[in-house]
Amino acid sequence: MRRWRRRGAQALFFLLIAAILFYALFPFYWAVVSSLRSGSRLFSISLLPLHPAWSNYLAVFQAEPFFRNILNSLFVATLVVLISLGFALGAAYALGRLRFAGRRMLLMTILGVSMFPQIAVLSGMFFIVRTLGLYNTPWALVLSYLIFTLPFTTWVLTAFMRELPRELEEAAIVDGARPLTLVLRVLLPLLAPAMVTTGVLAFIASWNEFLFALTFTLTPDERTVPVAIALISGASAYELPWGRIMAASVIVTLPLIALVLAFQNRIVSGLTAGAVKG
Repeated sequence: MRRWRRRGAQALFFLLIAAILFYALFPFYWAVVSSLRSGSRLFSISLLPLHPAWSNYLAVFQAEPFFRNILNSLFVATLVVLISLGFALGAAYALGRLRFAGRRMLLMTILGVSMFPQIAVLSGMFFIVRTLGLYNTPWALVLSYLIFTLPFTTWVLTAFMRELPRELEEAAIVDGARPLTLVLRVLLPLLAPAMVTTGVLAFIASWNEFLFALTFTLTPDERTVPVAIALISGASAYELPWGRIMAASVIVTLPLIALVLAFQNRIVSGLTAGAVKG
């Protein structure tokens, strides 16, 4: 009886895993299939594209400056991640290792800022961007994206910084290490999994951001990929080129998949670090 119960529990577990994988992967699979169809075939229910229409992928780059849009997204997301991690590392050291008045209140303020919806700060950011002369430039997106990436990276790295053993820090101080050397030579290697995890998540958030990118960019050459995809149009307002839209969606998803696969070991280590204390 126990053996049958164990097998039944295993079967239910594998069914649950299969359902989760189907739920997570089928939309992307259907996007790939739809990107290889054109005309009336887009509305068929066949699970395989019998006559692949690779022209959709060529049309994405021919109709719009889509390659330039990809480079814009790559530049903005990479710069946002580097700036966020740089500032967050110093802030995490101060908030996680030093004792000063108002530290808890400052942490709560950082967490509260990260909870604000983008629409709540849109008008204020637009005024700042226009005042600084950054409108319709990638720098406007870099400045605005830091609003949601910097609090997130600071909060996560502070939590990881608190878990590091203080004995290493004390030993480095005894050996004469300065604060900058202590952070870069002692603590930074130990924070590598957390840095990679937060960096990847911040990159994905910046890559997929739409509202700020739509508001602060005007010309096609300065747009990022989410806005470029949203503004793909057909011959009329009632005839959207769904095959081309799906092809563009697949193209911009592939770099994120490659990024996660390249750093999957670091991401898993960063997500599980500190879960079990010795």
